[in-house]
Amino acid sequence: MRVVIQRTKEASVTVEGVVTGAIQKGLMVLVGIENADSAEDIEWLAGKIVNMRIFDDAHGVMNLSLKEVGGDLLLVSQFTLHASTKKGNRPSYIAAAKPDIAIPLYEAFIKQLQLELGKTIATGIFGADMKVQLLNDGPVTILVDTKNKE
Repeated sequence: MRVVIQRTKEASVTVEGVVTGAIQKGLMVLVGIENADSAEDIEWLAGKIVNMRIFDDAHGVMNLSLKEVGGDLLLVSQFTLHASTKKGNRPSYIAAAKPDIAIPLYEAFIKQLQLELGKTIATGIFGADMKVQLLNDGPVTILVDTKNKE
């Protein structure tokens, strides 16, 4: 799994003119799923996201986690995170999992994030044409890939 984590002041996702998920202070996470992803990746990544210390403490130091600040989380599926640009000018998405593999993993990831965070998270709609709005706080943007554990 590959994610882009962005600390937000606010974020939302809209599908066909309807807001499907919106948050205030928290994290917007774009997730790309590949065929080799597993329950182990989900568990490790959910724990990493919820406990990553990227929110300011009373001294302005990034020392607090999403869980500690009571922030919200917006999860958006994005297969293009697995784009390969090695050949030509048209990205290849062959590494991205097909829906029959990706959807169950995406749904399991939602459940694990909710379990780790202790509350419901906001989401987009898997496979939909989504319009995403974000007010990045910082900006703070972090990339994590479960295959590299970084």
